[in-house]
Amino acid sequence: MNTYAKVGIAIAMALSLGTQVMAADGGNPKKGKYVYKKECKACHSANSEGQELTPMSKTMAQWDRFFARDKHKAKPAIFEALSEKDLQDIQQFLYDHAADSEQPATCG
Repeated sequence: MNTYAKVGIAIAMALSLGTQVMAADGGNPKKGKYVYKKECKACHSANSEGQELTPMSKTMAQWDRFFARDKHKAKPAIFEALSEKDLQDIQQFLYDHAADSEQPATCG
């Protein structure tokens, strides 16, 4: 393998790791799944008040953007009622199982 190929691979790996670091960090995805099912799924499942939503409904970047900017625009009081730790845990769970993650998942 030539030097240019090695440099290209090293850059690709660094960029890949860089995106991971920008993402949800420090949350507990297992607790996040529990809190998501308890607090979110009631309104975000088929035939419910809100749009059906699972971790695979968005990419990792879209989940990050949702938690950074959108913050549940339709009903902001929902986010305000949750602790920062609960929100961080939910974000970690959704991020870890997003459509473009290594382990995409629904929340069945």
